[in-house]
Amino acid sequence: MVAVAAPGQQPRLLQYRKSLIFGGIILAWLVLWVLLRNVGTLSLGAADLTPLHRWVNDVNDAVGASRNSNPVFLYFFNEIRLVIDEFVTFIQALIAQPSFGRPVPVIGWLGVVAIAGFVSLVVAGWRVALLAVAGFVFLGLQGLWQESMDTLSLTLAAVVISLLIGIPLGIWAGLSDRANKVLTPVLDFMQTMPTFVYLAPLTLFFLIGPASATIATLIYAAPPAIRITAHAIRSVPRNTVEASESLGATRKQTLVKVLLPSARKTIVLGVNQTIMAALSMVTIAALIDAPGLGKTVVKALQTLDVGTAFNAGLAIVVLAIVLDRVTTAATERRKLPRWALFGGLGVTGVCVYLSYTYLWAAEFQSDVEIGSSINKGAAAVTEWAQDSLPVLTNGFKDFVTFALINPLQALLAESPWFLVALVIVAVSFMIGGVRPAVISAVCVALLIATGLWQDSMITLASTLVATIMVMLLGIVVGVWMGRSRRADRFIRPVLDAAQVMPAFVYLVPFLALFSASRFTAIIAAVVFAAPVAIKIIADGIRAVSPATVEASTALGSSSWQTIVKVQLPMARGALTLAANQGLIYVLSMVVVGGLVGAGALGYDVVAGFSQGQLYGKGLAAGLAIVVLGVMLDRLTQAAAKRWTN
Repeated sequence: MVAVAAPGQQPRLLQYRKSLIFGGIILAWLVLWVLLRNVGTLSLGAADLTPLHRWVNDVNDAVGASRNSNPVFLYFFNEIRLVIDEFVTFIQALIAQPSFGRPVPVIGWLGVVAIAGFVSLVVAGWRVALLAVAGFVFLGLQGLWQESMDTLSLTLAAVVISLLIGIPLGIWAGLSDRANKVLTPVLDFMQTMPTFVYLAPLTLFFLIGPASATIATLIYAAPPAIRITAHAIRSVPRNTVEASESLGATRKQTLVKVLLPSARKTIVLGVNQTIMAALSMVTIAALIDAPGLGKTVVKALQTLDVGTAFNAGLAIVVLAIVLDRVTTAATERRKLPRWALFGGLGVTGVCVYLSYTYLWAAEFQSDVEIGSSINKGAAAVTEWAQDSLPVLTNGFKDFVTFALINPLQALLAESPWFLVALVIVAVSFMIGGVRPAVISAVCVALLIATGLWQDSMITLASTLVATIMVMLLGIVVGVWMGRSRRADRFIRPVLDAAQVMPAFVYLVPFLALFSASRFTAIIAAVVFAAPVAIKIIADGIRAVSPATVEASTALGSSSWQTIVKVQLPMARGALTLAANQGLIYVLSMVVVGGLVGAGALGYDVVAGFSQGQLYGKGLAAGLAIVVLGVMLDRLTQAAAKRWTN
């Protein structure tokens, strides 16, 4: 008599078998790590270079020597740089820098505040207009008016160019399936790349300065505009388009009079995302000599001046909140009364005239400022925290360091490269099959080729630790939000506000609490990545059918059992998506942490900008970051596809 297994037992047996194989791989890795520790780790000293790094340095030198004689540079790269530099300089001349023989900009602080208020009033209403006016005045009171206007100038220049490129491409992708198929993988790749990676290659072709910063920013900020515009066009109901065509409208008329008006709200959301991405990138572009608040933050972080970093970081947050609220509110169509429109226009015109004519309205008075008080207050709080909270902060830091960071880093960085490579490929095959395994093998080969294998493993360890912490936090808070409407109403606005802040800002408070270390970068990465993971998990939990939850409760399940056995398993697609996004966010932030002692690839990139002889190594580190991002992204996508199926 032959026993036949029940159909439902087969997947479970297969799952147990895979778990055993996975456990066997990890056990074998640990045993071999003990036997082969520190053998074949491909370590490289901080000042050491590989032949690839030296070759890149030689290329950089050759490019510099031929920049003004090579036709490719004379008639292409130099021309692009010149045009963008002129555009940025023009905007700076209007609101940020002394220009046209004047000791002050064309439009002084009073005119800028009035323009910001009027534009906000027209597109967003009087409440947001008050917020914009208060926010811009606060920037002046901080003593950071010129730095803020430099940041705003670069952001506006990058956004204008990004939208001029992005919206037409988005419309094309929305109308053409072929264009959408071509652009989608390119956009996926661009959005996977951490922000640092854009900087080094661009300096090779465009040097350092505002032009390179603007080009890097528009490249980073364009994908949201393209993707969201394409989605908006494709989301217009098909019957609406067919009705227009049946009435004899041409394709151009259908686009202008039907598709674009119907997609307006979503396209404005794309503009919002482009602006926020541009502001985030402009602050990081301070590493390639972009003027503005980012440069102030970078200098303060490098000297561990928490007070100055906090004041400048606060200015970035204020600017981000104002820009976000104005563009978010602009998604709703508003009709301003004629008297308010012309009255606001008149007041704005008077303020612009005053700011052009009188020094008191052009240059923010330096004797009216609160920035020094903010600096001293932040420094005092930092000193108090470091003196009064070392038991808590050091205890938490030591626990995470010794329980998670050190063991995982030792396993990855002190194992032979071929052993780690074999484990990565084997795990990739188990997760997704042949294709992910091949991608992982190629990525491993590229990491070895960069000459930065050990630094890559240290960065990978930090990324994995931070992602584990993000997922733990995401599950706890996300489940709470998903099960409680009240919690969601309270927490979601906080998460939305947190996502507005550029990456630099997250380093400042944790630098004050934990000083400069890799742990500071990891915790900042956790807080930076947690909002997106929490919201994805909360939405996944809420999407579980209420009838299923009620059935579980009716069968006597406790809240804990309902969460663990019903809601989390049914929201596994959201969990894997949260892990995917968390990894990408964490990787970008761990690299930024190179400014506060994170070391590894982040340090290599920063050193490449500041030390000419390490340029090639910094560029190789940027490539290694991209490779890590691609490998982790593809693995988590494969896991999501297999798990949800």
